[in-house]
Amino acid sequence: MKQLSLCFLALYIGCQTPHTSENSSQVVDLSSDFKTYWFDGTAEISSFALTQSRYGEPREGTAVLIYVTEDFLTDAQVKANQKSAQSKTVLKLNRTKNFVTGIYPYSIMNSSFTYLEETDPLAKITTSIQEWCGQVYLQLNKKNRLQIQSHSYFEGEADQQLTLKNGQTEDALWHLIRTNPTLLPQGPLEVLPAFEYIRLQHKPIKFYEATATLEDKETHAVYQLRYKELNRILTLSFEKEAPYQIIGWEERDTNNQEYTTRATKIKTVKLPYWKLNHLGEERFRDSLGLN
Repeated sequence: MKQLSLCFLALYIGCQTPHTSENSSQVVDLSSDFKTYWFDGTAEISSFALTQSRYGEPREGTAVLIYVTEDFLTDAQVKANQKSAQSKTVLKLNRTKNFVTGIYPYSIMNSSFTYLEETDPLAKITTSIQEWCGQVYLQLNKKNRLQIQSHSYFEGEADQQLTLKNGQTEDALWHLIRTNPTLLPQGPLEVLPAFEYIRLQHKPIKFYEATATLEDKETHAVYQLRYKELNRILTLSFEKEAPYQIIGWEERDTNNQEYTTRATKIKTVKLPYWKLNHLGEERFRDSLGLN
């Protein structure tokens, strides 16, 4: 597979204005290499050593990225049992975190879905956070505009329904890195941050101004979002060759360097994980460093 030239990439993006339509998406072709990698009947599972900042202190844990393609009903916006005229192929990312704060554990899961072969690909985002104090759930469905439901045990965040304009979301960028990093937006833009961040930090659900940069390092590429209003920097590091695997990420509070979350890759495997649910198959967790 050909190596991505980030020098050319930066030039390419500088000459492009990424277009986000509220009504339609243009169709883009998938390469044969992309199809060979992503349509082989397995999921890509990557484990990460996690240092999560919570309550002003670092917490050790694990994170996992599970990327997989599947058929998705465009109306109900759920996984289809079989391919049909009512379904499209999506790339799904399940992003999980597990860590402990003192006596009680946190479990965080974020699922995002993007249509393949479209330039405005976002379909759906869901996020759940569980810990001993309670739980939080958010869901975004994109059908022209962004329809958001939010439920939380916190006062002031309990039950909300919002409609936002169609726009760039932080979650969709995790997909764009994997499908076509040449389309990553650069410069000033408005971004809807990850729901995980919004709820852990108790921020309003809205778009925030950010500045995006893409940098070509010697061994990998770095995509960075700087949110001035949030005093937050998100840095995503990924390989420069297809399939552009994510090798780590960092979230940093610009007001306090100690409030830093960091994930570093342990291992990546390709497996049909949904079949590996029998006694003895816990060994696959061992191979990922998750036990």
